[in-house]
Amino acid sequence: MALQYQRDSFATAMAAHEDIFRGDPEKVQKWKSALSEAASLSTAWIFEDRNEFEFMERIVKDAYAMLPPKQLHHIGYMVGLEPRVEEVISLLNQSNDRVHVFCLMSKKAPKKYQGIVRLQQKLLSEILGEKIMVIGSVDKGMSRIKHRFCHKKVLLVLDDVDEAEQLEQLAGGCDWFGFGSKVIITRNKQMLVAHNVEKTYEMMKLNQYDSCELFCWHAFHENQPPIAYQDMSSRAISYAQGLPLALKVIGSKLANENLEEWKSILEQYERIPERTIHEILKMSYDCLQAGAKRIFLDIACFINKEMMRSINEIVEACDFGARFYFELLVDKSLITSVAGEDYFFMHELIRQMGREIVRQEAHLILKNAADYGIMKTFLKYCGCNNIEGIRLDPPQQEKVKWSGMAFEKMNNLRILVVRNIQFSTGPTYLPNNLRWLEWKGYPFAALPKDFSPSELIFLKLPESSFRLKEALNILTSYVTYLDFSFCQFITEVPDMAQYQCLRILDLQRCHNLIKIHDSLGSLSKLIELNVSECTKLSIFPREIKMASLEWLSFSGCRSLEYFPHVAGKMDALDYISIDGTAIKELPPSIENLSGLRWLYARSCSSLRELPTSLFMLPNLEELDYGEVHPRNRKSWMKLKQDSQPITSNCSMKSLSLKNCGLLDEELHLILNCFRNLREIYVSLNDFVSLPKCIKDCAELRLAVSECRRLRDMPELPSKLHEIDATNCTSLTAESLDNLYSQAKKELLDLRIHVPVTTFPDWFNYCGEGGTLSFRVRGNLPRGILAFEVAGKASMSKDQIFPFVMGINGLQAKKELLDLKINVPVTKFPDWFNCCCEGDTSFRVRGNLPRGIVAFEVAGKPNMGRE
Repeated sequence: MALQYQRDSFATAMAAHEDIFRGDPEKVQKWKSALSEAASLSTAWIFEDRNEFEFMERIVKDAYAMLPPKQLHHIGYMVGLEPRVEEVISLLNQSNDRVHVFCLMSKKAPKKYQGIVRLQQKLLSEILGEKIMVIGSVDKGMSRIKHRFCHKKVLLVLDDVDEAEQLEQLAGGCDWFGFGSKVIITRNKQMLVAHNVEKTYEMMKLNQYDSCELFCWHAFHENQPPIAYQDMSSRAISYAQGLPLALKVIGSKLANENLEEWKSILEQYERIPERTIHEILKMSYDCLQAGAKRIFLDIACFINKEMMRSINEIVEACDFGARFYFELLVDKSLITSVAGEDYFFMHELIRQMGREIVRQEAHLILKNAADYGIMKTFLKYCGCNNIEGIRLDPPQQEKVKWSGMAFEKMNNLRILVVRNIQFSTGPTYLPNNLRWLEWKGYPFAALPKDFSPSELIFLKLPESSFRLKEALNILTSYVTYLDFSFCQFITEVPDMAQYQCLRILDLQRCHNLIKIHDSLGSLSKLIELNVSECTKLSIFPREIKMASLEWLSFSGCRSLEYFPHVAGKMDALDYISIDGTAIKELPPSIENLSGLRWLYARSCSSLRELPTSLFMLPNLEELDYGEVHPRNRKSWMKLKQDSQPITSNCSMKSLSLKNCGLLDEELHLILNCFRNLREIYVSLNDFVSLPKCIKDCAELRLAVSECRRLRDMPELPSKLHEIDATNCTSLTAESLDNLYSQAKKELLDLRIHVPVTTFPDWFNYCGEGGTLSFRVRGNLPRGILAFEVAGKASMSKDQIFPFVMGINGLQAKKELLDLKINVPVTKFPDWFNCCCEGDTSFRVRGNLPRGIVAFEVAGKPNMGRE
């Protein structure tokens, strides 16, 4: 009663508040009313014997039960979302109590711009759950958001943020929100970096299994196609390439249609993209700047999959300043970067969208190309001055008679790509505005005399009659990419000192190339040099000082007898191949290659030893020194005796010493020196036993095939991933038992190849005739596919089985050498019968290889990894 009517001590306290807030009597009256109302509540709300926390929990629970449920739009056929949701949740859970901002990148079209003030008002009302008075301006909205949320822990998702100003006005900084808040933003990665976005997650395309399920739900209203529609479904799924939008749209379009209609519709889509998909994808293109649009169309029309690894050089060839626009294309997901690699790819539907834009803009020319053929159209419109790019690449080689003057009036031509066409003569004129010239099979020894391209960046003339000496007279210092591969008339590479911007030089399979000028060794910006299979090359710069060089291949240069001296640090070089060369030694200066990761020196019969400095390189991960006969090399034991100890290299992960005549003591020394090896390839060698120290090599892949003297195989590593002991015909019964015991362990991925002289103790053959039936027992891996070849098989070469298999009703018909299939087993495939319980037993039927054992994974496997 004292609380309800503010008597006794409550009256004293309230009087003090009235004195403090004498200027706002209305506020004090509200407090009095609230106290009176609270004191009048039902006894059900009284604490009784519970503490305050439990009392508050009950209030929240009862209040939440009274709230009406929030209606959310239900999206049918949710496929492939679960693992992605788990990844995003894992990303969110990695953070501490600070405010964290995350970026989600996906291929989706931007929505239409909405008024910022309206978005601010909606943001406040949705989170606070109350009606917000009208916000007069953007600045007032920013102030109110920060004021109301700075002490609240919120989860805020801002979709399709394309402009820095939008982000600034809706979530200006981490101090706008309370500790523990999560802000998730989609779309513009480059802009997000400027706002200190800490983590990004890129939505990947659906895998084959999820793509099939999503497509089938929309096409057939079930999760797999009928047998009659399997081939056409595979074609449609391949066309969509994992893009959910395309799978849904195409599946819906094909629903309830017969096979003839399916074929007609898909053929049309492969020529001209489906309109709905095209218009949605085109929204991302429409919001690009003019320069970015130009680069995008250049890439879509001219750069194929194989060329994407050289995208940096090619993009610069399209236009100066193109690097900035290229990054915008990546941010808009019109081009996708491969994580951890300098490699990009463009989804085929996005590429098709770009080509359709060009087709619509140049309707007349492209219509005639369809009607009259590529070359007839080219010759008809060759005088058009507004053409900027030409790609002549017919599906089958064409022979063309022309005068060579077709390009005379094309002064704006920037890009010329010619493939698969045999011209009667070379061009007598080429536009000087060319920045990218690619002509496979160029028919002349030289470029036109009046051709002086001041901005040529990219020159590619493979398999041509070209002679390199004439080319260098017309090239400018801007050139970054030169490809003269398979040019059989090039005998010498002359002085290249003026080409200090050159990044890639490809001279592979120039079989008559003998000499390369010393100036090549001082090109400081060269990244990639390929002279592989230049079988007559004998004169190469004696010294190289190439700070930017990353990739170097002399593979197959069987006349080259020396490796150049490395002058100064070359930390960028991480790949070297000298396979099959006549190189006699690697210089001590190889220690300057501190970034070297991969060295391939297979079949180097003149390379008697490897320098000690090689094994001191801190980043060397993979070494192949195989196919070198003992009489042509020093023994590994001899290296140790000559006071040249092999230093243990912590980075070495893979070592290949195939067919080197290795003996037991050499193999023991090698394994003791390189304790961190993950892959050891020592096939075709002469050792009799594997050293006991091999068990200390964790997560090992081991190849000892064709080691016909190998008898003893001790305890193997506990985490053995793969072992190939094919044609190790001297293995003892105990060694075979050690091999078979590996199959009883729960391993991530294990493959064992052995000659089947005896069956392992857990394997029983239990069926004959047309139906193959096997019984197994004991503690087996939870998932395995194993093939046993009946009779005496020739193991000198790989066995290829014609394989017909059905999984969940979907057939796959391929010639397979090695097959691993991961599918969630919702029902058994049509060739598979389970025929008993207890000891695991399975029966298979149908057109299978001559032996198969299949184990179904118990329970629901995690299909996110092997």
